[in-house]
Amino acid sequence: MRFFFLLVVFLKIGAAAEQGPMNVLVIQTDEHNFRTLGCYRELMSEKQAFIWGKGVKVDTPNIDWIASNGAICDRYYATSPVCTPSRAALISGLYPQNAGAISNNTPLKDSVVTFAEVLKRRGYATGYAGKWHLEGSAKPGWKPSKNFGFTDNRFMFNRGHWKKLEIGPDGPRVGARKGGQPSYSLDGADEKTFTTDFLADRTIDFIRANREKPFCYMVAIPDPHGPNTVRAPYDTMFDPAVFRQPPSALAKGEGLPSFQQVMKSRFNARQMALYFGMVKCIDDNVGKILDELRKHDILKQTLIVFTSDHGDMCGELGRHNKGIPCEGSARIPFLVHAPGLIKPGTVIHQALGTVDFKPTLLGLMGVKFSEPCEGRDASGLLRSGKAPEGWKDITFVRIGGDKAAGKSWFGAFTPRHKLILSPADPPGFFDLEKDPNELRNVLAVPEHREEIRRLARALKVYGDTRSEPLMKSEAVRADLNWAINGTKPYKSLPRLRRNTQASGKGVKQKP
Repeated sequence: MRFFFLLVVFLKIGAAAEQGPMNVLVIQTDEHNFRTLGCYRELMSEKQAFIWGKGVKVDTPNIDWIASNGAICDRYYATSPVCTPSRAALISGLYPQNAGAISNNTPLKDSVVTFAEVLKRRGYATGYAGKWHLEGSAKPGWKPSKNFGFTDNRFMFNRGHWKKLEIGPDGPRVGARKGGQPSYSLDGADEKTFTTDFLADRTIDFIRANREKPFCYMVAIPDPHGPNTVRAPYDTMFDPAVFRQPPSALAKGEGLPSFQQVMKSRFNARQMALYFGMVKCIDDNVGKILDELRKHDILKQTLIVFTSDHGDMCGELGRHNKGIPCEGSARIPFLVHAPGLIKPGTVIHQALGTVDFKPTLLGLMGVKFSEPCEGRDASGLLRSGKAPEGWKDITFVRIGGDKAAGKSWFGAFTPRHKLILSPADPPGFFDLEKDPNELRNVLAVPEHREEIRRLARALKVYGDTRSEPLMKSEAVRADLNWAINGTKPYKSLPRLRRNTQASGKGVKQKP
């Protein structure tokens, strides 16, 4: 029996050696609400899974296949829930402020070494198609001047949510025009020219050309970000009449920060039906890519990641789009298929962020690198499904600069709790288990005092060691000091006084 066991082990090792290095395929969407994926709905209560109406859903069998044949990360957050900084954190393993891309339309530092660059140096064929958003303000900005390790970047464009792409005499271009300029119009886009289809086809072309050698390809689909338009038949696939406004939009919040308060807004069911259509089109194209890998018998040696840059509130709290710490905005899909490395059906409940992607991916592949990295290597967590010894189940999420703008904040997130600090508002503390819609700030509830203290200590360490610009705010420093050392109930000084020193102007708040 011992001989038989050793023989099986040696055969597996031999098969892995014969297989060679794993390919890498990263599929990234844009502004994607995680509840639209069946694999996430399965992990949630009915009320949370169907916030747009009982049974109102998109079937996503191809994306769900990645989850069921690999791992689903249940609490994966955009390190900064807006396009440029989230993408910067993902490819670099650095916090946005240290990658140079702290806000939209700011370029990545030339010194950044991406996961693609690391793999390129090891002989991988590398490429990228789709939205990049890391080279400043160029729009569309085809084939950015620096590819950061993505050698074949012919179909990479810097900015824009174009709906129709085509290959012209001089290379790829936006297929819809208005007044001689690129337009977001559908303009008759079909299964070859609609952007999601076009980018999936370019991914397939790359797979075909490089299937005999190790490759690393990233395709960044600019949907389901607005404008909410999609080609036929997806434009009429979902009936607007069945959609309902999320219940949280009709609730009254308690003590919410200004950037998180419930807003009165009209719910647009037609827009949600089109959003669902975009998601369905994405899923069908993911299936097309998976079929191509099966066709060449390389699916088993391809590590596949499906994720997004940030979420979309889609009507929760009466809000849309991103940029706030709520789950709909900051929590994103993250699925990994890694045959032989991750057990199918693995569910990871620990809090992770896009800054953890680079070290985790390379850790799974056993690839070492020497460049600075601020993210955590969660490969051991994914391999075993259990947190390794000493694992700190906290991720840090942030947005904005050091000025006292109402949209600037940073926080420490766990699977259950969030502590959020801002120059413009008193702190927020939320218990997702008791309040999944994040409608009640429970900072003053005594039972949470020690957890607030724990998260505040972690947030201070992050702020001091990762050059967090919001630590320059007097208001933030004072709030952190209370959260860590305070023994009396929280009492805020008027924010006008605090913020005056931070930016010259402030937001009036009751003490």
